Amino acid sequence: MNDLTISLDVHASTPLYEQIYNYIKNEIQSGGLPFKERLPSSRKLADYLQVSRTTVNMAYDQLVAEGFIEAVPNRGYFVCDLEGIVRIKPVIAQTTERRTPGEKACLFDFSPHGVDLNSFPHHAWRKLSKELLLEEDKYLFRLGDPQGEWELRETIAAYLHQARGGNARPEQIVVGAGNDFLLLLLCSMFGGGMKIAMESPTYRKAYDLFCNLSNDVRIVEMDESGMRVDQLEQTGSWLAYVMPSHQYPLGTVMPVKRRMQLLRWAKSGKDGQERYIIEDDYDSEFRYKGKPIPALQGYDEDDRVIYIGTFSKSIAPSIRVSYLVLPERLMGLYNARARNISSTVSRVDQMLIAGFLNKGYYERHLNRMRAVYRSRHDVLLEELKSFREICQVSGENAGVHLLLTFTNGMTEEEAIRRAAAQGVRVYGLSGYYVGNARNTAGNTVILGYANLSEQEIRAACGRLRTAWLEMGGD
Repeated sequence: MNDLTISLDVHASTPLYEQIYNYIKNEIQSGGLPFKERLPSSRKLADYLQVSRTTVNMAYDQLVAEGFIEAVPNRGYFVCDLEGIVRIKPVIAQTTERRTPGEKACLFDFSPHGVDLNSFPHHAWRKLSKELLLEEDKYLFRLGDPQGEWELRETIAAYLHQARGGNARPEQIVVGAGNDFLLLLLCSMFGGGMKIAMESPTYRKAYDLFCNLSNDVRIVEMDESGMRVDQLEQTGSWLAYVMPSHQYPLGTVMPVKRRMQLLRWAKSGKDGQERYIIEDDYDSEFRYKGKPIPALQGYDEDDRVIYIGTFSKSIAPSIRVSYLVLPERLMGLYNARARNISSTVSRVDQMLIAGFLNKGYYERHLNRMRAVYRSRHDVLLEELKSFREICQVSGENAGVHLLLTFTNGMTEEEAIRRAAAQGVRVYGLSGYYVGNARNTAGNTVILGYANLSEQEIRAACGRLRTAWLEMGGD
């Protein structure tokens, strides 16, 4: 047995007992302290390191608890056999961006999925987290209600009524980790073989999810008002998936007349088959012209609209808190087929969101983000005025992206390639087309502006002018 040459740093943020623990553990794992090697007694090691015996005992106790050493009565501490001990090797993060040879680095990314993470309310989030965890309520760490915490569902019901004109009781609301999970939940409720109508272009992840679960997805064309109800009637579908407040990706806002037509379609089910509308209230929080458009669910007097909302876009994507409002007539089906599925959002996160809404932080954050995105929206539109001779702008005044449709013969593929050569990433609309139209060669690109500052938008548009206006043929 030899003294352990441990160099302790009394000024470090790591406690002394943890420094001792880490040193001995690393020595055992590397073979510096072999199996059955006897360690110094806690008193002798404490004297040698000039620390309290309690400090050494804390380190030894942790090593014993993890199975690195064992305490033999009247003999001391000995190194254990490491067989069966889990060793987790640290992973060195890749700091370089992977790209294909010859591909230029992306300097500006007009991602339609971006959000402004620099504006995340860190102070409020830390404050609420600290307050919540200091309460030390054990119930937060038990399995909660499958539908979500009652406090959060009450808060969501009030928010929907005040901000979106919706009508819901907490009993109708189901909280889940993202819209994709909630769509899976609906598929579990209805079973396989749903006949569901979708627009094209549409939210591609929802389309793929429905198809992958063996549902019968039928494509309905859109006009300037949204999904064509005359074609919807011909498909024989009994579910219709729509985004009336801000259609993704086109940005179409469905007028009241078309909404009423959709609701009449849902009410007039045939052959005993009830019809329902799935309303994905995408990007409804951000509107820069006119009054906010109320949710379709608020117009529903016949209990036919299944409403899906989320906080991922308005707060941060990693929050992963979405919610489903089921019609009263579907609650029996939910209880029979889906209530046994546990909530996928931790109770701590749910109570954080509830506090964030109840204490006014969400309203202030949303108002601030509307101002931020409106300013970026206006800057982008101003910059795009110089592109009028080659393209048309659409889908503006709401959401956090808009569309550019080229009128000079430039294809989507060419526009993306030229932009990439200037270090700017834009996205093609054709990838959102589904069904028979999925392979259509397009001439429209999507520009999302949420994750770019005003200065970056101006710089990126300058590069796009070089790519699309100043450059000749390839």
